[in-house]
Amino acid sequence: MIKFEKFVLDNGLRVIVHQDKSSPISCINILYDVGARDEDPEKTGFAHLFEHLMFGGSVNIPNYDEPLQRVGGENNAFTTNDITNYYLTLPTANLETGFWLESDRMLSLAFSEKSLDVQRNVVIEEFKQRYLNQPYGDVWLLLKPLAYKVHPYLWSTIGKEIKHIEDARMEDVRDFFKRYYCPNNAIMVVGGNVELEEVKHLSEKWFGSIPKGPENKRNLPKEPKQMEGRTLTVERDVPLNSIYKAYHMSAKGSKEYYPVDLLSDILSRGNSSRLYNKLLKEKKLFNDINAYVTGDLDEGLFVVSGKLNEGVKMEDAEAAIDEELALVKEQLVTVDELTKVKNKVESTIEFSEMEVLNKAMELAFAELLGNAELVNKEVGKYLAVTAEDIKAEANKIFRKENSSTLYYLSKSK
Repeated sequence: MIKFEKFVLDNGLRVIVHQDKSSPISCINILYDVGARDEDPEKTGFAHLFEHLMFGGSVNIPNYDEPLQRVGGENNAFTTNDITNYYLTLPTANLETGFWLESDRMLSLAFSEKSLDVQRNVVIEEFKQRYLNQPYGDVWLLLKPLAYKVHPYLWSTIGKEIKHIEDARMEDVRDFFKRYYCPNNAIMVVGGNVELEEVKHLSEKWFGSIPKGPENKRNLPKEPKQMEGRTLTVERDVPLNSIYKAYHMSAKGSKEYYPVDLLSDILSRGNSSRLYNKLLKEKKLFNDINAYVTGDLDEGLFVVSGKLNEGVKMEDAEAAIDEELALVKEQLVTVDELTKVKNKVESTIEFSEMEVLNKAMELAFAELLGNAELVNKEVGKYLAVTAEDIKAEANKIFRKENSSTLYYLSKSK
């Protein structure tokens, strides 16, 4: 049970306070309700570019990292399809330094051409290194537009193509900042050995005068129901052939999400899972195999991916996957399997809640989903799942016409 207090500033900034007296450090986590899905289809990669720009100096603080490191703090950030999240940890005695740093960059970035050039080059280099020059690096650049045709999940957080980042202009950057990086589009969680009244005082002092931004009404195109199976075959310089099968599924936070998430664990979490036992150990078809959910805030994907062993035919590998997916459609998963994955999920959630920063992130995300209190109901939702729920969802999802399959072949094979 995570206890917290919540208040809202006049400018719309939602603030959640979690007191943990056992923690020697405190944290500030700021979630901005903007991700890759909010980008212009012709200007993609902006949310991720902005994650970098936010460390490029603000109006009153030319170097974000230096003052934080001086007081023993650390920081980082990440971008997804749905959110951009910034976090820092520091000794509780220096908490105000964190408020000063975060408020100044929310108030206004420095917006120098130099900073834009530097960060643009950093992102372009990341695009090349992680997505273009790394074995299997372009999988999501291929799989997403295969599975999605109109919803903005069809591009990755890095963007559709390098050119979109190369062409990013200062005017575009300013517009993006003004629209999304404002107090009424953010959730701040302060956790650690902190007092509610002190956090209220610091929040008002450092964030209270930041002007409210526009009300962003999200109106994303809904992905039409997929009516036919899609396939794509590519050849690359990689050591092993691999296969990626993606199925449309429900959104994170929906009632249907929990049985599907547990099913992914039954299929591939650990060495006792079905796909590992049957296809890797017993049939020796795969070098590695995984099943997982993307966990997106809009309708996401259930993905089965695997690298084939040398000499294994693609059609045999795919048929073996299809056979395992057919089994969960036809038969109820066993009591033992379901109990085991529920226990694992429960212990994973409880273990993550030992860290004050993890708790802060979970509270922010739950608030984004509708109410921070949802964080305390998560385990119960998993424990309530029945074998019948899993079978019903498997039958909804694992249909050929709902599938997008990428055959990723090694040129040397």
